[in-house]
Amino acid sequence: MDVPAANQSPLWAGPCSSHTAFEQGPLCSPLPGFQRLNLGSPSEQRPPHCSPPGRSSLWTPHGCHPAGSGPVITPHYADGPQQISPNSESRYGLDPGLLPSAVKVMADDTAEWEGKVFVSEPFGPPPPLPTTSCIMEDGGSASPRAIRSTTYCFPQDGPTALLARLPLATLVTPLARHNSLEKRPPVVMEDTCVSGCGWCGASMCVAMSWQDCGQRFRCPFCDKLTEVPWQQYQPTDGVDGVRLDRDQRPQIHMGSYEVLHAFKGEAAALLLAVDTSAAALRGGHLEFVTQEIHTLLASLSRDVHVGLLTYDSRIQLYDLSPALSRPRMLVMAETWDELQLPVREGLVLPLRDCMDSITSVLQHIPQMSPEGDDSPGVPVELPVKAGLAVLKTLDCPGKLLVFPSAPLVETEQTSTGFFGTSTPKSIFQPPEGATSLAEACVHQGCGVHLFLLYPQDVGGAWPGHVPYLTGGALYAYDHLQGDLDRERFSRNLKRVVAADVGYRAELRLFVSKGMRVSGCYGPFAPRPRPDRVAMAMLDGWTTLAVELAHDGSALDVTRGVTIQAVLAYNTPLGERRSRVHTLTLRCSRHLQDTFRQYQAQTLLAFYCKKMYCAALERPLQDLREELQRDLTEALASYRRHGCSASAWASSGQLVLPRGLRALPVYVNSLRKSDVLLPGLRTSVHCRLGLRCRVLALDAAACAMHFYPMLMPLPLSSAGNVKEEEDNEGALRCSAASLRPGGMYLLHAPHTLLLWVGAHVPACTLVELFNVTSLPSGETKLPVLDTPLSAAVRSLLDALDSEVPCFRQLLLVKQGDAGEELLRRHLVEDKSPNGGASYADFLYHLHVNSVSLLQ
Repeated sequence: MDVPAANQSPLWAGPCSSHTAFEQGPLCSPLPGFQRLNLGSPSEQRPPHCSPPGRSSLWTPHGCHPAGSGPVITPHYADGPQQISPNSESRYGLDPGLLPSAVKVMADDTAEWEGKVFVSEPFGPPPPLPTTSCIMEDGGSASPRAIRSTTYCFPQDGPTALLARLPLATLVTPLARHNSLEKRPPVVMEDTCVSGCGWCGASMCVAMSWQDCGQRFRCPFCDKLTEVPWQQYQPTDGVDGVRLDRDQRPQIHMGSYEVLHAFKGEAAALLLAVDTSAAALRGGHLEFVTQEIHTLLASLSRDVHVGLLTYDSRIQLYDLSPALSRPRMLVMAETWDELQLPVREGLVLPLRDCMDSITSVLQHIPQMSPEGDDSPGVPVELPVKAGLAVLKTLDCPGKLLVFPSAPLVETEQTSTGFFGTSTPKSIFQPPEGATSLAEACVHQGCGVHLFLLYPQDVGGAWPGHVPYLTGGALYAYDHLQGDLDRERFSRNLKRVVAADVGYRAELRLFVSKGMRVSGCYGPFAPRPRPDRVAMAMLDGWTTLAVELAHDGSALDVTRGVTIQAVLAYNTPLGERRSRVHTLTLRCSRHLQDTFRQYQAQTLLAFYCKKMYCAALERPLQDLREELQRDLTEALASYRRHGCSASAWASSGQLVLPRGLRALPVYVNSLRKSDVLLPGLRTSVHCRLGLRCRVLALDAAACAMHFYPMLMPLPLSSAGNVKEEEDNEGALRCSAASLRPGGMYLLHAPHTLLLWVGAHVPACTLVELFNVTSLPSGETKLPVLDTPLSAAVRSLLDALDSEVPCFRQLLLVKQGDAGEELLRRHLVEDKSPNGGASYADFLYHLHVNSVSLLQ
């Protein structure tokens, strides 16, 4: 649409009053894109067909058309006009390129912190963003890799906290992964560790204040005094009141440490359950599966404890004792009630004692003759119950890997009754049978992984509830027909077995007196008390969101807020350990200090976990509206309480705290995700699986999921991937960033997509793919002796190490049908499922936040 020159404006072409640039106080971010942002008053800028925004209806995408409301600005690019999707354009004339950029925020933080050391100290400043690569050092407060707070300055009392309209919460990653240059938490023996609080049970930490020359200490969590046993007594100095042995005891001067308990349990077992039903035997791919299992076992330590079972309509266990001339099969007829095992010895043995027996069974499985028909099918609960019974009999935790090769029968949950009834229901709710089975697995420490070897859905009986509630996962394959599918199976199998995990985990949460834990969200079965969580298994990615609230009394500004997470778990070797993380934050009487210390990526991860857990019980529309309402009220609160009077009075200025510049685009991406706002081509099973996978992500992976990294690749061997990144950097997730003459890599935790423009030179395709014509779909880059091929493959390997599961590279050519998947990840644009663009969402946020103050 042509725009009259007299009406053109950098961001908005409608009538507006003249205001100064973005508010420049110390609490605000100098956003370059907003130096001339003038939205005018809500009454002036609201399109004529839109009803005035209010608290009851903050989002009105339907019936709100810009026709006749003013001109729309056409994007302009320095290198000439481009073919841009209409989804990139704003309905209200805002230039999307001048809105706050999440890419710019991450780039600025990386420039400030990359390669440097951040020391985490009590009452310290906010750490670098989760997506920034730097070295974390424990200076008396837990590393941000273990505990991150949404804000690093808490309001002193409840009424002040309510004014902020933003959550007070932390993200806890108990077994957080560490940089190779970082020190792991030190280990102390239980008998030498100074005991914690005798009243509330909190572990010893830096925040304990010593009194009476070290004879007693005051607990910050219950505010009570505890006597120090004489065996652990040490005097304090007369100046600072710290123990003289402080530097020799990590539990007194460090934010994270680990206690090794005297208890020693059974080593964890690796159980393998292979489907040998008639349908599975006819499928023709059991030989590949058994070969991969054998190859995997051959690469493991001989000390690993392994067990094997097969199943059809019954369970077949195997006595693998080395004293036997050949493995002995034990057929279990009791399949639906509590399984009673006839023997105990020989079911699980160290690999050095049973490798030959397992090899014999694996070679025999593909040679079995299919007998009987294929109905009824095999319920997924059957091998899980059998594996659980084996672990119970041996009193050990373990990983249970199940390989269903035949279609599963429906379980108790069906799709009947989800719609058209007065009782609120959700497709995300697991059936009661799955929940009770998962709870039994959690009690035993049994983590379940399913490797589904068939592609079709199973009605309402999604089999992934039990795996994700036990810390496992579900992997689906298309009958293992192609080499790429088989490679994905092999890589995922190796990752699952090699993952370093903790079993029989129990997490306890403590917070300063005056605060309480009001909610805990993550991949686990909820319990009555939010401050206590039990998990069958967790790894270095598993992250929980802990919501906090004031509990009546005001906080002591001098003592701040202390948060402690204590994870008790078993190692694979059976050792019982407790990992303790303690974070001490400032608190303030002034709301401006709280706003200044918020971080958008941490808030995104918290909102994601809370909303995805709430999806079990609440309508998705309510959750989307709640997200927008909370953010709108937060912007209004900051305008009223956190910025200068001139900015508060100017309705044409968009006012955001510096740390929340990227929050609107993150929240909009969460609102229109496939979990909360599904598209017509998103299956129920995809939504169920996506919800569970994302629920376990840490803060960095969560940020990359909702705002993927879009990177330009070089077009010739003269270029270099790193140089290309340095020159252009990551691009905004919008169709406006794509050029027909370029190649772009989109990197997200569960997606790796390479988009090739229509005008990419043929020589580039030859250097990278050794062909001049590319087919779309899953692919693997060939190993070519060219600098371009080596650089791109090196980049893919580096990115693969940053995600929790193996991803197959998906090649998409410009104009192909596969571009729909790409459009789902271009989160700044309007989504294929109808989700609003970032520009339109931000417009409504601003208009509605200003209207709340009138």
